[in-house]
Amino acid sequence: MRTPSLLLAILLGAAASLQSAADTTELLLGPAKTTHLHFFLHDTLSGKDPSAVLVARNRTPKPDDPVPFGSLYATDDVLTEGPQRESKVVGNAQGLYISSGRAQLSLVLGMDFELTEGPFNGSAFVVYSRNTVAEHPVGRELAIIGGRGKFRMARGYALLRTHYLDNNNGDAIVEYNVTLHHH
Repeated sequence: MRTPSLLLAILLGAAASLQSAADTTELLLGPAKTTHLHFFLHDTLSGKDPSAVLVARNRTPKPDDPVPFGSLYATDDVLTEGPQRESKVVGNAQGLYISSGRAQLSLVLGMDFELTEGPFNGSAFVVYSRNTVAEHPVGRELAIIGGRGKFRMARGYALLRTHYLDNNNGDAIVEYNVTLHHH
C-alpha cells in the first residue's frame, strides 16, 4: 500500500515544483500580459523588388503553380496598418517558408515578426506553424512559440485571413490578428 502514497507524494511534489517555477518566472520577468495586434503582411514574389525569393525548388514543378510543392522561400515581408502597400509600415517579417502541400497550397513557416513602430518598437514574436492556405482561405490559426524584447517568452496564436492572392504569381496580402501572452 506504499505505492499510492508514494505516487501521491510525487504528484504533489511535481505540482509544487511547477507552481514554484511559475512564481519564479513572474518574479524575474513580472506578471504575464496579453497583447492584441492587427496588421497586414505583404508577401511579394513578383516584380523587380520581391519580398520573398525562391531558395530551392522541386525538380518537377506543376506548370501553373506559382508556389509548387517543395519550394523554399526566404522572406523579408512588410507589415502595414492597412491592406494597401502605401499604408503606414509597422514592421517586417523575416524568415522562411516551404510549400508543403502536394495537392493544394499549404505552407510551413518559421518567421520572426518585428514591430518597428509604437510602444512595441524593436520587439518581436516568432511563428512556427503550418499555414493551410487552400483549405482555409478565410480563417486559419498559426502558433506563436516565442518572442524577444517586450514579447519575451511569448506564447499565443495568429488568426489569418487572405485579403488578396494572385494565383498567377503568388503575391499575397494576409491580414493578421495576433494574441500574445508574454512577460
